[in-house]
Amino acid sequence: MSDHEEQGLLTQVRKHHYEGRIISVDHLEDMKKELEDHYRRGAIAEEIYQKYISRFTFGPPRELPEAVSLVVIAAPQPMTRVVFCWKGKKIPVTIPPTYLSETRTRRTVKKLLSEVTHTKYTFLEASVPEKLVAVHSGLAAYGRNNITYFSEMGSFYIPLVFFSDLQGTGSWHDIHMMESCQKCSACLKKCPTHAITSERFLINAERCLTLHNEKPSAVPFPQWVDPSWHNCLVGCMQCQYVCPENRKATNWVEEGPVFSEDETALLLEGFLLEELPSETAEKLTHFEMEVLLDIIPRNLKMLLPL
Repeated sequence: MSDHEEQGLLTQVRKHHYEGRIISVDHLEDMKKELEDHYRRGAIAEEIYQKYISRFTFGPPRELPEAVSLVVIAAPQPMTRVVFCWKGKKIPVTIPPTYLSETRTRRTVKKLLSEVTHTKYTFLEASVPEKLVAVHSGLAAYGRNNITYFSEMGSFYIPLVFFSDLQGTGSWHDIHMMESCQKCSACLKKCPTHAITSERFLINAERCLTLHNEKPSAVPFPQWVDPSWHNCLVGCMQCQYVCPENRKATNWVEEGPVFSEDETALLLEGFLLEELPSETAEKLTHFEMEVLLDIIPRNLKMLLPL
């Protein structure tokens, strides 16, 4: 791909309200070493390494051995408000950006990339640490909370990465924390579990509430987790709500499904998708909430007056 073609692709991506970078796949080996160094020094906990990092692929996949680049796309993403009817009340519950519509967004972006290049090149979803790639590509930057931020959308976006056989000229950037974080401690003060610290760049991820409420409902919360800390159906928005970099995005909420009291009771029981009434199952699949079914029962109990 010529520089002209590359810029043409990125221009078309922007017209669809995305932003992109194209960097060499060779940098993945550097990223692997970077993460393993953190792990060996004890900066990354064993649970975090095994659950997230060990599953990544740091080289061209078998399906596309000729891959020479990583196409990195930032797709803006709102929060979603879901309403659960319970004990005569309608209780709104937030789902943070990145959890819903990822599959649909990924499919849309992949189709766009193929159409823009007239199917001349191949784009294959990459199993890589996408936020870290986004920062190294210069597309995003880390906050003190180790969440990545993109332009005016703050943390309200999904980073998507694709292996491709097109050539890219994007440069590789060192990891850095946003300059605005240097004199700000809003997230540090707001974090209920004290996972964010001023003593080092990496947060104590093993204390992050998100790590614990992303687990299946069969796994109990640690005793040190105060039930009052829960603020989302999954994940946590405390550090993102108070972040000045999110000031233009924190009101961006899309309305999700409304579950009747009977439906809420079924979700609390932990029924499988195929065991639910068709109307309930359709609500879940329309918003891609079926991926949360195994964690909803435990987390929802923390948010409803039982």
